[in-house]
Formats: sequence, C-alpha cells, structure tokens
Amino acid sequence: MLPINYLAVLACGIVSMILGFVWYGPLFGKKYMQLQGMTQEQAAEHMKNPALRRKMMWNYVFTFVLALITAFVLAHALYYVSVYEDARGISIGLLVGIMIWLGFVVPATANLVFFDKKNWSWWFLVNGYYLIQLLLMGAILALWM
Repeated sequence: MLPINYLAVLACGIVSMILGFVWYGPLFGKKYMQLQGMTQEQAAEHMKNPALRRKMMWNYVFTFVLALITAFVLAHALYYVSVYEDARGISIGLLVGIMIWLGFVVPATANLVFFDKKNWSWWFLVNGYYLIQLLLMGAILALWM
C-alpha cells in the first residue's frame, strides 16, 4: 500500500468545497447562472422548494465525495511522480496538478463544448475552477507527503 496521507486527502476535499463556494458564489456565481440559462429569480424559487433543496444537499455530498476521490487519485499520481523524478515539495505538487488538468480535465470538458453545446465562456469558467482545485490539491498533498 502506498503511503497516502488521508488527512491531506480530507483537507483537499474541504478546500475544494470552499473553493467551489467562493468560485461559484461571490466570484462568478452570477456569470455561471447566466451561462446555465438561469436567472436569480429562478434560483431563489429553486431554493424555496424543499425537494429541490434536499436534492441540492445530496449534490454537495456527492461533490465532496468526488473531491475526495480526485485527491486520493492525485495523491497516488504525485507519489509515483515524486519517486520517479526523485523530487519533493510544492513545485512537484503544482506540476502534477497542472498535468492532470491538462491531460484529463481539459480534453473531457472541451468535448462538452463540441458535443453538448456548452460555450467557451462556460468552458473557461469551469476549467479555471478545476485548474485552481488541482493546483491547491497538488500543493496540499505535496506539502503533507
């Protein structure tokens, strides 16, 4: 079994949720809603519906679990790269975060623009979040490795 710091993985999950709250809230919440075709009035009505609020709560739970999975897999990639490159520290964490983003997130989300008719503004907003998420996770994992 690899020496994975599970406390660091948990910290990554928490940081990811905080980042998402800030990114899709005060920073770019209005723009994201606009790109999704939703008005603030529709969002407010959405939150008044108990069934939709309950669904939203479960969405956050699943999002947290997915962030933990991302951090767990990133920790493994970081471990292998650090052993292969004989490197430690924040720079290797940032490098692995960028490489994971560039190699997996960018192509997958670009396909959403091509085939699901998302626009490039949406792509840049969402990918900015994923890039920062992976950079933060890489830094946390590298520092706690």
